[in-house]
Amino acid sequence: MLKKHLSLAVLVTLVWGVNFPITKLGLRAIDPFVLTGIRFALAALPLVFFIKRPAVKFRYVTAYGIIFGLGMWGVINYGIQVGVSPGIASLIIQLSVFFTLGWGVVLFKERIRGAQMLGAVLALIGLAGIISTQDGNHAVLGVMLIVLSAVAWSVGNVIIKKSGVKEIFSFMVWASLIPPIPLFLTAWLMHGGAAFEGLQANLDLTAILSILFQVYLATHFAYWGWNSLLKLYPVSTVAPLSLLIPVFGITSSMLMLDERISTPNLISIGTIIVGLAVGLYRRPVSLAPVGPHAVMQADK
Repeated sequence: MLKKHLSLAVLVTLVWGVNFPITKLGLRAIDPFVLTGIRFALAALPLVFFIKRPAVKFRYVTAYGIIFGLGMWGVINYGIQVGVSPGIASLIIQLSVFFTLGWGVVLFKERIRGAQMLGAVLALIGLAGIISTQDGNHAVLGVMLIVLSAVAWSVGNVIIKKSGVKEIFSFMVWASLIPPIPLFLTAWLMHGGAAFEGLQANLDLTAILSILFQVYLATHFAYWGWNSLLKLYPVSTVAPLSLLIPVFGITSSMLMLDERISTPNLISIGTIIVGLAVGLYRRPVSLAPVGPHAVMQADK
């Protein structure tokens, strides 16, 4: 990989990692589902007036919008609010790799390599370790919600694969039109009008900067950068760099939120990272392989 492209890859993973503690800062003032709804509304508008709709059936756009907006990011933000730390959330969400591989076997009759099986086992051991060290029901619930969001992400990958969409950025922009209403409705069903009361007053500088970061850096810039790399290089070259996301996520959480990680959690985190590395590793090939993980990385 050329130095400029490697620099772009590192910058993208840095943005995605830092996005987790920055989201936590926004959650201090805004309901998680309301915050997510605002994010996707701004991700869609006004770009949908300037970007042509992707050439796929709109039901795929709708399904992906609900899964990605509500099922993934809405649940992630709720999980962070109820107790899971942003750093650990940035790690657990990477388990979508293995859920995506599982869907590939069930729906597309793809084979799982031995290394992928070993990686999945190691990652599950690490996940079990993290769950066992959580204090209180809320913290455990938070971890399980992040796991659920990883499952939702994998379902979103299946939707993209089934749709055959080529215009990934356009697909993401148009799909962002769908989740705001379900997200706002979920906030209302859970907390009533309290989720929206004082919203304008709570939009202080920190909350506004958090939203802008999520929309224009973590969504627009990062999607463009990652998909640009996937067009230039084999997935086997680009995919392992996603392991930097939890590294940046955990480090930035420690620096920005004074997050402290216990020794048992460090061991569990290391086990998951090793599992992800084993599962992602492939011998270099001249052409990009086609598979569920290729779709997952194109979707990041």
